[in-house]
Amino acid sequence: MHQIYTFLFWKKLYSIEKLTPDLLITLGLREKNGKYTNAGALFAGENDYRGIDLVKFGDNINVMLDRAQIEKVSVLKLCQDALQKYRQYYQNEVIDGAYRRKNEQIPENAFREAIANAIVHRTWDVNAQIKVAMFDDRIEVTSPGGLPKGLSKEEYLAGQLSILRNPIIANIFFRLGLIEQFSTGIQRILAAYADSKTQPQFSIFENSIKIVLPVVKMELQGVSEDANEVYSILQSAPLSSSHISQETSFSKNKVLNLLEELIQKGYVVKIGNGRGTKYHRSK
Repeated sequence: MHQIYTFLFWKKLYSIEKLTPDLLITLGLREKNGKYTNAGALFAGENDYRGIDLVKFGDNINVMLDRAQIEKVSVLKLCQDALQKYRQYYQNEVIDGAYRRKNEQIPENAFREAIANAIVHRTWDVNAQIKVAMFDDRIEVTSPGGLPKGLSKEEYLAGQLSILRNPIIANIFFRLGLIEQFSTGIQRILAAYADSKTQPQFSIFENSIKIVLPVVKMELQGVSEDANEVYSILQSAPLSSSHISQETSFSKNKVLNLLEELIQKGYVVKIGNGRGTKYHRSK
């Protein structure tokens, strides 16, 4: 059996350099006779399990711009590689003066939870891949296997009941910080979209579960649609009106008027004066 994937050597899991046989048994990754469990095989650097089929589409499903089939590797590498693809297409860094700001079209926390949820709760004895379809306006994550027996759709969405199909995988993911708490993934996805006009969608079928993560669109009460667009750009760092103008294609005068509208409503604060003036969300 191949070595357990390098991620498990991280001191984030245990403050040791190597996993001992006894520790692997305790984690449920190895049996006393020395053989690896099914969960142990899933964490191995190489295995025989289907992984993720990830496709970035163009204008429609007939246009495939990029495709990555990540198979027969550790479930931890599945997470890592899927996140790299997500960051390639839905994240960028914006530099405005001394500030560096990460711009996320789709919240990384939501995507991470959707992938972890698919891996932790999928049916691994089915010869099928997790499907990740990336579009300009959304990501669709479809995992094989419906809900565990005894868990209703309402309970699944509310996170009220914890029935783990793969408890060993869930335990390792929890220890590594890939999931926060058992059965809170859906709630964390929804929380990532708390201020968004667009909301995640969950489709539950007999043999699969699909999570749709749309591009975030902010919707503030009592302001114009253009002001909402300006607000959506203001995230983790103050920005100048010139930079906002570049990102929105609005004229600088229009941006200043929209910022004033947001300031009057209490959504944005003004920082500094003159050419060094910047704007930031008030909350």
